[in-house]
Amino acid sequence: MKTIQALLYVLFLAIFPSSMSAVMAQDQNSTLDELVDSIPHNEKISQAFYSTRVIQSQSVEMLHKGNLDVRILHRFGQVNNGIKEFFGLDDASMRMGLDFGITDNLTIGVGRSSFRKEYDLLIKLRPVQQQVGKKNIPFSLVLAGGTMIRTADEISLSGYKADAGDRLSYYVQLLIGRKFSNRFSLQLIQTLLHMNYVNDGIMDNTIYALGAGARLKLTKRLALTFDYNHNFSKAETYYQPLGIGLDIETGGHVFQLHFSNAVGMNERAYLADTTDDFWKGEIRFGFNLSRMFQTGRK
Repeated sequence: MKTIQALLYVLFLAIFPSSMSAVMAQDQNSTLDELVDSIPHNEKISQAFYSTRVIQSQSVEMLHKGNLDVRILHRFGQVNNGIKEFFGLDDASMRMGLDFGITDNLTIGVGRSSFRKEYDLLIKLRPVQQQVGKKNIPFSLVLAGGTMIRTADEISLSGYKADAGDRLSYYVQLLIGRKFSNRFSLQLIQTLLHMNYVNDGIMDNTIYALGAGARLKLTKRLALTFDYNHNFSKAETYYQPLGIGLDIETGGHVFQLHFSNAVGMNERAYLADTTDDFWKGEIRFGFNLSRMFQTGRK
C-alpha cells in the first residue's frame, strides 16, 4: 500500500510540477509572514548603564515602575594622606537616598548627606527613549531637576550667618545618551545650578556645567565607568569633579567602586564644592551601593 502511495505521489509531481511548487511557495511565504509578525516593530533599548547614576552624575537609566532603589554612597579621605590616615579610610562622608519609580519614565527621590548636612530632592523624567525597529530613535533624553538645603552651621568670612533661604540651591539637568553596543554607552550632561548664597562671592550664584559619562562593559556583570563635569565658574579654589570606577552587578544589587576628587554626592556639592585636584593625587576612594526592591507587580 505504501509503495502504491509513493508511486501516485511521483506521478502527481510529474503531471503537476508547477502546482506543487506554488503550494510549497505559498507555505514558505506564510511561514515568513508569521515570522515577521512575531518580531516587534519597536524595541526599546535599556541598560545603557547598570545604575541610575554613573558615579556622581545621574545617568539616562531609569527605575521601572514600582521599583524602590535604596542607595548608600560613601567617600573616604584622600588616598595620598598615607598610612597615618590609613590612606583616607579613617575619614568618611556619606549620603543615603531613596529613589522610587512612579512610572518607567518618571522617578522621584530624596537623600541626606553628611557633608554640610544637606538634604536633597530629585525628580527625573525621560520623554525620549532609544529604540530600534520601525520607529528608530538613536538616543535617550532625560530631564532631571531638584533642590537642596544645607543645615550645617555656616558663617561666612565676614561673619554673616546664612538663613534658611540662603541655604537653598536648585538645579536643572539635561542628559542625552546612547547605547552604541552591548559593551559601550556614552552620555552628555548639561547642568544649570543656582545657589541662593555663596560664601563672600567666591563663586558665581549661577553656574553652568557640561559633562560626560561613559560605560565600557568588561564581562556580563563588570563594567568600567567614567564621569566628568566641567564647571565654567571662574572660582580658582575649586576643581572639576572627575571619577573613574568599576561597576559590579549582582542581581538585586549594584556595587560601584570608584576613585574621585569629589567629596560631595549631590549636584550642588560635587559641582560647586570640589576642592581637591585629581591630577595632584588628591583622590578619594569610595563606593555606591544600590539595593532594588519591587513594591508592585512585576
